[in-house]
Amino acid sequence: MTHTVNDIRAAFLSFFEGRGHEVVPSAPLVPQNDPTLLFVNAGMVPFKNVFTGAEKRPYSRATSSQKCVRAGGKHNDLDNVGYTARHHTFFEMLGNFSFGDYFKEEAIEAAWKLVTAEFGLAPEKLLVTVYHTDDEAADLWKRIAGLPDERIIRIATSDNFWSMGDTGPCGPCSEIFYDHGPHIAGGPPGSPDEDGDRFVEIWNLVFMQFDQQEGGERVALPKPSIDTGAGLERMATVLQGVHSNYETDLFRTLIDASVELTGRGAEGDDAAAHRVIADHLRACSFLIADGVSPSNEGRGYVLRRIARRAMRYANVLGAEEPLMHRLVPTLTAEMGGAFPELVRAQVLIEDTLRVEEERFSDLLTRGLKLLSDETAKLPGGGTLPGEAAFRLYDTYGFPLDLTADALKRQGYGLDAEGFDAAMAEQKTRARAAWAGSGDAGADRAWLEVASEKGTTEFIGYAHERAEGTVVAIVKDASLAETAEAGDTIAFAANQTPFYGESGGQTGDSGTAETEGGARLRVTDTKKKAGVHVHEAVVEEGSLRVGDTLTLRVDHERRAAIKANHSGTHLLHAALRRHLGTHVVQKGSYVGPDAFRFDFSHDGAVGAEALDAVEAEVNRVVRQNAEGLVRYMAYDDAIKEGAMALFGEKYGDEVRVMTLGRDPDDETKPYSVELCGGTHVDRTGDVALFAVTSEGAVASGVRRIEAVTGEGARAYLKGQANAAIEAAAALKTKPEELAERVRALTEERKKLEKQLTEARKKAATGGGGAPKAEAVGDALFTSAVLEGVPPKELRGMIAQALKEAPNAVAAFIAVNDGKASVSIGVGDALTASHPAPSLVQAAVTALGGKGGGGKPDLAHGGGPDAGAAQAAIGAVRAMLG
Repeated sequence: MTHTVNDIRAAFLSFFEGRGHEVVPSAPLVPQNDPTLLFVNAGMVPFKNVFTGAEKRPYSRATSSQKCVRAGGKHNDLDNVGYTARHHTFFEMLGNFSFGDYFKEEAIEAAWKLVTAEFGLAPEKLLVTVYHTDDEAADLWKRIAGLPDERIIRIATSDNFWSMGDTGPCGPCSEIFYDHGPHIAGGPPGSPDEDGDRFVEIWNLVFMQFDQQEGGERVALPKPSIDTGAGLERMATVLQGVHSNYETDLFRTLIDASVELTGRGAEGDDAAAHRVIADHLRACSFLIADGVSPSNEGRGYVLRRIARRAMRYANVLGAEEPLMHRLVPTLTAEMGGAFPELVRAQVLIEDTLRVEEERFSDLLTRGLKLLSDETAKLPGGGTLPGEAAFRLYDTYGFPLDLTADALKRQGYGLDAEGFDAAMAEQKTRARAAWAGSGDAGADRAWLEVASEKGTTEFIGYAHERAEGTVVAIVKDASLAETAEAGDTIAFAANQTPFYGESGGQTGDSGTAETEGGARLRVTDTKKKAGVHVHEAVVEEGSLRVGDTLTLRVDHERRAAIKANHSGTHLLHAALRRHLGTHVVQKGSYVGPDAFRFDFSHDGAVGAEALDAVEAEVNRVVRQNAEGLVRYMAYDDAIKEGAMALFGEKYGDEVRVMTLGRDPDDETKPYSVELCGGTHVDRTGDVALFAVTSEGAVASGVRRIEAVTGEGARAYLKGQANAAIEAAAALKTKPEELAERVRALTEERKKLEKQLTEARKKAATGGGGAPKAEAVGDALFTSAVLEGVPPKELRGMIAQALKEAPNAVAAFIAVNDGKASVSIGVGDALTASHPAPSLVQAAVTALGGKGGGGKPDLAHGGGPDAGAAQAAIGAVRAMLG
């Protein structure tokens, strides 16, 4: 076989698949089952709960090539990357695992067969280490590999004894080393010269054999397990016959691309710069693909540190244009086959790196000027004060290790303790700034949590389940250390998959539980001072600050919210296309059951336009186009046509959500908006879109309420069922229902008219209009009409006033115990007997108030229909 990196990875996985192992895809770099880790840093991390028994899987043996990052916390190789042969921020760990299935013998036999028979390494070039008391492993290496005692080295230190923590599973290790030969300096493991490069560890076999108790006792596990890890980059170095990982085919390809773009060869001082860029490109790209974005806290800060360190070295190489994003296609071509997430996220990776590099370019120029000014004050080999390093960080966004790296190249030191002191002083000033600001109770408590513990790391774009460490509990509006069953509380964790209510999107709900037996029902999540606050009820057990929680978002509810949120974006785009670009969002609410969308528009959206909007949204839904997320500079996003919400505050870097393709031009996007909410992965996940109502909410602002997915199906099914039931009641078909209803409506109108005429005749004695009588100087016509609609009185008055210029007509309609009066006055009497005065007299008699109109016609009413004749009498009295 050939020994490219891709070949080695494939051969390793295929070998163990052939031995009954489940090939498990690499887990994301953001750990889901260990909140103490910034990133997955070893192959066994995704299987941690399987080893402890907290999680069951449908297989007892597995193999994987796990993505790993070591660039933060105690596992931090950043300073060495580019300057040594084998340090990386990102690496792949090949591994095979047994969960209580096979143990030492099969693990050793498989490892030896793979490296010698499959990979073709010469046995005489290999030696192994074992823990000094592990006679069983030593005997197995003798029997299986035929190794003599001098090439089975017993190590008495923790280098050859692994543990998951202070307590829990642990066991001895056995490492396989490759001997590069005597022409390379260095001695075998365990010797004084072991730090040399001659002997290189290529595989570590952990025999998970014991359970470490709190009291120090170590007891045998009932089901011993196997955890092995072989660094792919190291294995490739050995198999390709080179000395440095950066000389393997993958890194040569990346470095060649960097050389071509910068025009600077990978020799001399420039060699380290190219190696840094190649290594950091991998780390940054995979972190972005797994949902991490640059920021000044948590994982985003680590990403920014790595990216800016690479960008600093691109500057050293003289790159005048952003470099990193132009290398992404080369990386995708090399590794996209094994890691399809690189392909899916390529545009996002390129945009994120380009924006970060453009932002950093200006900061770098100014920051290096400040650094130069500060170092000019120092003697040769001096130390930069921590306060100056903090000013670089606080003002120019320089990570501390970037400053340290620049100083190292110039031969200066750095006062890291002074930097920490300056950072602590700034936090003290920040706390003082809000102390006494009037924030009371729980809100003040969360401000304190944000200041002391930092903001919450949201990992919910990529995960709906993760572990988090409880950093604060608020009970009865005050910080608490514990909560018991029955308590209603709010809590925060260092990281969470729960979305906090913001941007119109409601917060997530779900569950949380600890290994100690605490169970919580999370009812809502909100954001306060940058902290994701989980509102919850403790249903069982007790919760303490410092506990590790398994947080699970309600998947069905989240999926419905995502569909509805994406629905608002698609609706917004459709409204602008069909009504005009004056349409802009004025507000929204996105929940799991439905959403509402407020927008600027004068006048109702007609049925035809609303139908076209609904049809177009569903057309884009059926495209099943991938939802594309990008991080961009705000100005660039606006130039590219992204919609921003008026009144919203945006930072320099924004999250841009693209959904669908223009139905009239597939080369153009359909919806592009700035948004921090959760959205569907593909437009097809919206499934179905239906408008349920449209109406006005304010002058020039309309509201559409709509549903998606199951909500839309249920709504439309309900509408269909109602139509079917109505059709059955009317003895017609559903498709003929509208015509049948129209016919019935017309028939009803005719019958109502006939009934009204009959009532009028009955009320007037059966002979048409009531008889007029002379009252004072008026010719007065009056009648009380039972069951006649008030709107019919106007026509009767007009007919009566035709009798003479001095005619006066007063008619009272009685319906449901209430009376409505209308009075008309001929032209000759409007000055002496205006209609409003006569109506007011009648209304008073009816027990009402008010009434009015014009001099020739006025209306009113009252609650006492029994006084209708008295009201007529009151009008007659005013005329006489």
